[in-house]
Amino acid sequence: MKARITVLPGDGIGPEVVAAALRVLQRVAEVYGHQFEFQEGLIGGIAIDQTGDPLPEETLALCRASDAILLGAVGGPRWDDPSAPIRPEQGLLRLRKELNLFANLRPVKLYRPLLDASPLKPDIVAGVDLLVVRELTGGIYFGPRGREGNRAYDTAVYTVEEIERVLHVAFRLSRQRRRKVTSVDKANVLTTSRLWRETAIAVGRMYPDVELEHLLVDACAMMLMLRPTHFDVVVTENMFGDILTDEAAVLAGSIGMLPSASLGEDGPGLYEPIHGSAPALAGRDVANPLATILSVAMLLRHSLGLETEAAAVEQAVAAVLEEGYRTQDIAQPGTRVVGTREMGEKVVQKIAAVGKSVHEGG
Repeated sequence: MKARITVLPGDGIGPEVVAAALRVLQRVAEVYGHQFEFQEGLIGGIAIDQTGDPLPEETLALCRASDAILLGAVGGPRWDDPSAPIRPEQGLLRLRKELNLFANLRPVKLYRPLLDASPLKPDIVAGVDLLVVRELTGGIYFGPRGREGNRAYDTAVYTVEEIERVLHVAFRLSRQRRRKVTSVDKANVLTTSRLWRETAIAVGRMYPDVELEHLLVDACAMMLMLRPTHFDVVVTENMFGDILTDEAAVLAGSIGMLPSASLGEDGPGLYEPIHGSAPALAGRDVANPLATILSVAMLLRHSLGLETEAAAVEQAVAAVLEEGYRTQDIAQPGTRVVGTREMGEKVVQKIAAVGKSVHEGG
């Protein structure tokens, strides 16, 4: 297969974790006989510094012409003035909107060797394997907003069509899993949530083989900590999904373990770790690259249709963890702490072994 992949390293630890993930992609291409062409663009704070725009037109053009996009992270204290008219995050929000990436997939899986890395009791988190589908281009992040003296407002707006399309994604994915969808809203208070619930009920009727339940967002937040194995596919609006998935990072042992995919109806998908730019860790070779590497697995699966290769990456990550290698965020007594680059290379080595086994018929 030939594929063109746009790489947006971004800010903070972004370039470091992306470099590790690119080594994994390169090894996948070598082992399985693919040709991946990489093209790099600017986004976020570094783009503001160099062009004055957090998403330069050149970057957007590269993204539109690619088969998939790999992103590191954006933002940092040097661009963190709340009153600034231009901020790094605007680049990411605009990219999602321009490419119509309305469905954000955030899997939360606890790898068995990390059972003790979560602050929650092992009997609570054992077996956690859920998928959050977050609506990504509507809601309060994109609605009318403004400030008038001492008064400010941000408006949540949703249409039936926006809600329907992300719900269909969630239901279709649930059919590949355990056929259960939890729709999360705040229908006891918010008008947009009442529309969300009505639409979820209507769409749910089209999937009689899938169980549908409704939870208020505050109840869902509590249940994620008390009974996380209750969930299979969780679907919710933009802001709720943003908050709940950061909370769910506790289940996986570290936010450095959680990948994501942002997909539209057509065009390239955007793949990125859910963590931020972590500027305090930048340049120290200590950041966890596994969320970005697992995002590469999602890229292979969802944008390139390479399921075998995606599974190989995920198996390589699991094997490295089984051998006791850890970055500092998931380190435990008796484990071997390694840096960003070395962790990435350990995964690369495992992919080579997996690929050799595949080609030999093992």
